[in-house]
Amino acid sequence: MSVHLYELPLIFVLIGLVFYVVLAGADFGAGFWQLFAGPGADGARVRDHAHESIGPVWEANHVWLIFVLTVTWTAYPSAFGAIASTLSVPLFIAAIGIILRGAAYALRAGSASAREQRSIDAVFSISSILTPFALGTMVGAIAARRVPVGNAAGRLFYSWTGPVSILVGVLAVATSAYLAAVFMAADAARVGDDRLRDDFRVRALGAGVLAGAVALAGLGVLHADAQPLYHRLFHSDALAALIVSVLAGGVTLALVWRERFETARYTAAVAVAAVIAGWALAQNPLLLPGLTVRQAAAPHDTLVAVVVAVLGGALILFPSMALLFRLVLRGRLDHGEHAPAPPPAIGQLLSASAPGLLARAAGACLLAGFGFLTLAEAGWAHAIGVVALLGFIVCGFLADVPAQLAELAGDDPSVRPRDR
Repeated sequence: MSVHLYELPLIFVLIGLVFYVVLAGADFGAGFWQLFAGPGADGARVRDHAHESIGPVWEANHVWLIFVLTVTWTAYPSAFGAIASTLSVPLFIAAIGIILRGAAYALRAGSASAREQRSIDAVFSISSILTPFALGTMVGAIAARRVPVGNAAGRLFYSWTGPVSILVGVLAVATSAYLAAVFMAADAARVGDDRLRDDFRVRALGAGVLAGAVALAGLGVLHADAQPLYHRLFHSDALAALIVSVLAGGVTLALVWRERFETARYTAAVAVAAVIAGWALAQNPLLLPGLTVRQAAAPHDTLVAVVVAVLGGALILFPSMALLFRLVLRGRLDHGEHAPAPPPAIGQLLSASAPGLLARAAGACLLAGFGFLTLAEAGWAHAIGVVALLGFIVCGFLADVPAQLAELAGDDPSVRPRDR
């Protein structure tokens, strides 16, 4: 199956959506567990752990939402206009929730009393539930084909309050709680807090079973309220994605049960990615009722500019995100602690690469990719251009980032080997 130029931005959007659902979803879930932390000292420990776990990354995770909105707006303006206008209410609720979460997180550190801190935590928790629910209702409205083409052509409240919208909203909250429990169990295990680890292990297992039950019950809702989507889920390539999601979800629960939390992070992400892929495959080629991806796409020159901008920006974004999460997962940003440096052999291996040659290769790939995408019209030429731009990202990453990581690990005097 060939990929056309007008489909590439949509692929980028789906990739960004996966990152947002997994990473920001875990952030939202942390707020969920703050609300249901329980009373007393144990509840305070859960709330503090949730607050500290998301501290280094909560702002960065919203980059993916901005990315999704910007690429959709630029590459598919007619679809974006219809979605943003018809679904303006849930979009507004989500925006308010994100703002309140950020304000509450920042204010928590300056709270003057326990009562004030409880009030701030309550705002943070409630907004952490409302935001994924509102965003989920938007996805449900699109999936149920309740967003017609045109500026504010759909009904303001009916469009996002149908059964499928409510289902996806609830599933978004349940999935966020599940992801957060898995991630925070891993964080507790890393810092050696066995009590918190066991607490979040139980929460992860319970939330995982609940999210799976909601998903299974949702098939009946889809059959009743969104039959075209239901039919396509089981009679197209989407079925394979659903099978992968079920298998990855089962593996994740098994890993959590066996306390293999770090691996469970990635299998949980695979399960979420497979669900999004299944929805995209089931809805393809329609974006909105009567509007295909090709019809919604911007002109050729705009699409080329979007592809070049995204792939060029990825050279900055992905290494930056990789460095951030590398530091987080190694515990380098934990309060009062430092995790071990990478093994010396790895640093030596990375620093032994040939940055000059890779930099020249990156420049050649950039020129080739831009040329094939702008000067040629054939589909095969566009494919070569995309591959060349991907080569630009890989070569640029290998030329620059590994050396910086090795230097960071070698120059930090506070890093010392972990006691075995």
